[in-house]
Amino acid sequence: MSQEPTTYSLFLFLFLSHGVSSYTVPNSRQDLHPLLQNMAEEIIDGSYLNALLDLIQFQSSHVWTDDLSHRVLAYLNSRNVAFTIPSLQAAVENHLEQRLHQPQKLLEDLRKTDAQQFRTAMKCLLEDKKDSLDLKDIIIDLGEIRERALQSPGVNRSLFLITLERCFQMLNSLECVEILGKVLRGSSGSFLQPDITERLPRDLREDAFKNLSAVFKDLYDKTSAHSQRALYSWMTGILQTSSNATDDSASWVSAEHLWVLGRYMVHLSFEEITKISPIEIGLFISYDNATKQLDTVYDITPELAQAFLERISSSNFNMRNTSTIHRLGLLVCFYNDLELLDATVAQVLLYQMIKCSHLRGFQAGVQKLKAELLDIAMENQTLNETLGSLSDAVVGLTYSQLESLSPEAVHGAISTLNQVSGWAKSQVIILSAKYLAHEKVLSFYNVSQMGALLAGVSTQAFCSMKREDISQVLRSAVSQYVSNLSPAQQQGILSKMVQAEDTAPGIVEIQGTFFKEVSLFDLRRQPGFNSTVLKDKELGRSQALFLYELLLKTTRSPEELLSAGQLVKGVTCSHIDAMSTDFFLAHFQDFQNNFALLSPYQVNCLAWKYWEVSRLSMPPFLLAALPARYLASVPASQCVPFLISLGKSWLDSLVLDSHKKTSVLRKVQQCLDNSIADEYTVDIMGNLLCHLPAAIIDRGISPRAWATALHGLRDCPDLNPEQKAAVRLKLLGQYGLPQHWTAETTKDLGPFLVLFSGDELSSIATKFPEILLQAASKMARTLPPKEFLWAVFQSVRNSSDKIPSSDPMPGCHGVVAPSSDDIFKLAEANACWALEDLRCMEEDTFIRTVELLGAVQGFSRPQLMTLKEKAIQVWDMPSYWREHHIVSLGRIALALNESELEQLDLSSIDTVASLSWQTEWTPGQAESILQGYLDDSGYSIQDLKSFHLVGLGANLCAINITEIPLIKISEFRVVVARIGTLLCSTHVLAEFKRKAEVVFGDPTEWTSSVLQELGTIAAGLTKAELRMLDKDLMPYFQPSAIKCLPDEIFKELSAEQIASLGPENAAAVTHAQRRRLSPLQLQSLQQALDGAKTHSWQDAPASAGPTRTSSSRSPAGALQSWGLWLGCPLLVLMAKLLW
Repeated sequence: MSQEPTTYSLFLFLFLSHGVSSYTVPNSRQDLHPLLQNMAEEIIDGSYLNALLDLIQFQSSHVWTDDLSHRVLAYLNSRNVAFTIPSLQAAVENHLEQRLHQPQKLLEDLRKTDAQQFRTAMKCLLEDKKDSLDLKDIIIDLGEIRERALQSPGVNRSLFLITLERCFQMLNSLECVEILGKVLRGSSGSFLQPDITERLPRDLREDAFKNLSAVFKDLYDKTSAHSQRALYSWMTGILQTSSNATDDSASWVSAEHLWVLGRYMVHLSFEEITKISPIEIGLFISYDNATKQLDTVYDITPELAQAFLERISSSNFNMRNTSTIHRLGLLVCFYNDLELLDATVAQVLLYQMIKCSHLRGFQAGVQKLKAELLDIAMENQTLNETLGSLSDAVVGLTYSQLESLSPEAVHGAISTLNQVSGWAKSQVIILSAKYLAHEKVLSFYNVSQMGALLAGVSTQAFCSMKREDISQVLRSAVSQYVSNLSPAQQQGILSKMVQAEDTAPGIVEIQGTFFKEVSLFDLRRQPGFNSTVLKDKELGRSQALFLYELLLKTTRSPEELLSAGQLVKGVTCSHIDAMSTDFFLAHFQDFQNNFALLSPYQVNCLAWKYWEVSRLSMPPFLLAALPARYLASVPASQCVPFLISLGKSWLDSLVLDSHKKTSVLRKVQQCLDNSIADEYTVDIMGNLLCHLPAAIIDRGISPRAWATALHGLRDCPDLNPEQKAAVRLKLLGQYGLPQHWTAETTKDLGPFLVLFSGDELSSIATKFPEILLQAASKMARTLPPKEFLWAVFQSVRNSSDKIPSSDPMPGCHGVVAPSSDDIFKLAEANACWALEDLRCMEEDTFIRTVELLGAVQGFSRPQLMTLKEKAIQVWDMPSYWREHHIVSLGRIALALNESELEQLDLSSIDTVASLSWQTEWTPGQAESILQGYLDDSGYSIQDLKSFHLVGLGANLCAINITEIPLIKISEFRVVVARIGTLLCSTHVLAEFKRKAEVVFGDPTEWTSSVLQELGTIAAGLTKAELRMLDKDLMPYFQPSAIKCLPDEIFKELSAEQIASLGPENAAAVTHAQRRRLSPLQLQSLQQALDGAKTHSWQDAPASAGPTRTSSSRSPAGALQSWGLWLGCPLLVLMAKLLW
């Protein structure tokens, strides 16, 4: 949604206004071209869309002359239609808003157009060029209209449906297919419901059919499993009609048919595949594009893949020929002809299997096949000899195998090893050490060869590099791996780049996301920044606050700062207040383009500015950032633009206060009349769908709207328990109990499987275990419900071998221990293992899976203790563990007691940094880690470098407060922001605050950028210091700092300071802090939560409908109503006046 300067919807008003309403000429009907006569008649009838289409058709073959607008007015007068300018404007605007808000009526209008008008409309959609209508000094930008139409919710759906209904009867089928492609590619995929195939033409020309099939192939991943099946049936129905097959024994599937089907070939049945003629499958495999197609069959099953492999083999292709193997695409992931396979062919297969990571599911089988091929590839050769030819199967090598490698072998294979994805961190450490042992000296050249192994370079090694080499690394291709480095490694590189004696060149050379690690202290020493230099750098908020203020003083073009992207993070309320009305409205689009970068406080400031200077053209979603009562200014007639605007935002980031969010949602429900009548309403709602109350989900969504709504609900990140219960009931009502579901239903409902009980899921686990696993794999970053995990666990256990070990450990007789395959499949469901299962795990299994187990979030303390004991059993006592052992433990390390932590070799800051990733250490454990590092490294507190401080992470909170003054200021000042992320005790934060004063001066001198940089360190302020802070600085505390302020100190804030916190910081106030506040302070807190104004303007109460005030004139280009703010995404009535 955007506001184009000098854009008006009323093009008819504009061009007619070149004449005067009283202007008449004789014989006006005879004097006016028939198309323009027809256009005038359409105006009289109120059919403004048809009028525009007549005008476009006229313009396609005629030149618009100066007198034509006079003639049109004369014609209108001859028909005794007395248009005044205001009445014409009101009529057109009303029609436009109706079509904008009710795209169903647009569909009706398009159905009523005559053949010529319809062809004109379709041709306009078809054009790619930025064409326009030139009515002398008036330009109607058809390209802009088309672009808006294809992106607009609801309107896009109407265009899709009318194309299906009328286009194939009136236009060339190739043109209609192209239009469908444009419309569909701009959609979410929800248009392609299973029943849509009933409307697809079945008598298409061959070229049009192939093109439309290509559109469906491009949208495959956006399409539901049911719709995929329906589209497959439509495609095969046409293909079978053209087939020469005469009986059931002959296959209708030809090489050409397979190519047309593309990814849909995975829907062929096993029986259909086995009947494909060897000649046809041979022709297909011979196609140059066959490999490209087979590389995309991500959802093929082992059964179908092996059926295809068998048919290819029957076509006289040598399945062990390198050329054939290269053509197999993802079929190679299921290769099963391993008998008497030689090592060379195994190596070719392994190389091709790199692509198997794209396969959806069946990864455990892929890993098993790789392991078998790995053994074959190494027959009669050593690992050192074959390392470079094992492809990504090397990630399956154990620690002992990797440690047995010679430095020369790793160096020789680096071109293969550096491209492999999927390395465990511990493997990377071992291989990097081997590689660097051969290289001796770390230079740009040898580091640039490391690729994915870069993360294994120690922090100390980076610090030993020459600055010029580091600089080259950051400019080279290997810099893409810098984001994989630990904070300690990144700080080590940064400390080399930003050396005290010569800061400027080093800072400017730092690119991308790495730049945000540059300290505010170093930025303040750098004189040479401009908006151009900053365009390719990601900024932290403290950096942006400082740089925007700095550059604003020196730039002659403030608009350049806003267009620089990341710098918008640094725009303060005072900057927004100071913008002139014209400048603000002209450049608001820069804020909107970077909306995700703005803080809730900035959005609140923008909303107030817009309300003050041009409330009638205000983007409706900004109303949600104002106090809740301002929602009353949205009249019923403007509900649709309000819903569309708000639905394109994420409400959770826009409104943080639960009470205010309730008010916003109450307005949404009022606009919806507590129901969703059809799919158009779902389109309009966008992300608001995720906030529908349970009652509306349960009873308010019509059957017609439900399929589209369900498609949207799949992507909702965090439905509440009531919403989940309502969705579950709707699904049970529609599809019945899970035991009756088909494979397609189970796939489509994958994200909702977590809503069902263990008993309900048991049938899914039995019937479709792989679909259940695929659903679980997509939840990798969440912690699914225990019942869901238990269903996954039972499914895997039921399908695995239940053979107890022939040589069990004591106490493990009859226990079926976890296998590597089981652990690999289960992911987070590994949390369901019983303690005795984990205790009886074989040592080799533990070694191969320890990093997977260490990543499981749901393990209980007893489970972690059992796994720790297993580590001691396998690796001996902690005093013998090396860095890669410690790194591989992940959360298992949390089970180490203080005595065991003291035994670890913590001499490397990288080892400590790996422990710092865990956030659940007790104070005693953290103290053991900190002291262990100091003891093992031989450093004292005053010796610590900046990268040491960063590497210690949260363990730094265990420092004795008497030792904090010993930290060197030169090291502390460059990692203030990192330390400011730590949630340390009040006493520690207070001591860090005192240290910050040495860097940034007395708290009374702190700026917004300093306060933002300090983070939680600012929570160390005393009562007196806090009271002295200017209220305008309050929004620049970080929310984490607000939470860390002790209750007795927080209550010392004045009511004015609390009111100035801003929505985000107000939402961070804890219940304990709130309980200590006075009634006046609580009132101020509520004002901050609600987004009340605390800056320059008076807070005018909202009226039932916004009215223009003398101070809120509409500048050039401002749209005249909220309905028009959306910019008219219809194919109607929009013009751009070019001055």
